[in-house]
Amino acid sequence: MNLILERTQQVKYFTDMRLVFEALVIKCSDYDWFISDVETNINLPALENANSGLWLTGNELEVILENNKIQFIWGVFSAVPRGYRVKVTALPCADGNPNYWNSSDPKPQLPGAEFEIACWDSSAIILIGIPDRQAKSFCSKYSDTKDLQDAQDRL
Repeated sequence: MNLILERTQQVKYFTDMRLVFEALVIKCSDYDWFISDVETNINLPALENANSGLWLTGNELEVILENNKIQFIWGVFSAVPRGYRVKVTALPCADGNPNYWNSSDPKPQLPGAEFEIACWDSSAIILIGIPDRQAKSFCSKYSDTKDLQDAQDRL
């Protein structure tokens, strides 16, 4: 399922990943993560190379999120099975990704990713390929969440 949360007062910061994972009822440690196209509100050494792509275990991501108050301005979080690694030939991106807006049915950009979470310019969270159970949980927490196709149709 592809969803977007934007234009709402239900969240203080759209791109607080702790709140996103909480709403999805997902533990970071249930997956490994490839994060890319990252820009944050703070300079954090652990994410220094994330703009050009960075593999993190779920535990590593959990520690980063728990120990720092981070707003992700841009970023793509690709969830993969623990231990999975693939050679990345094209970095997943949020900024400039036309598939979020061109009436297509986007899939996770990273081969082998189960789903992706995109932080869009501090003003939206885009969920791509989210399992139904997690999508229902997110929509229950944030009732202003829309199907991405509906947002595409408004353009």
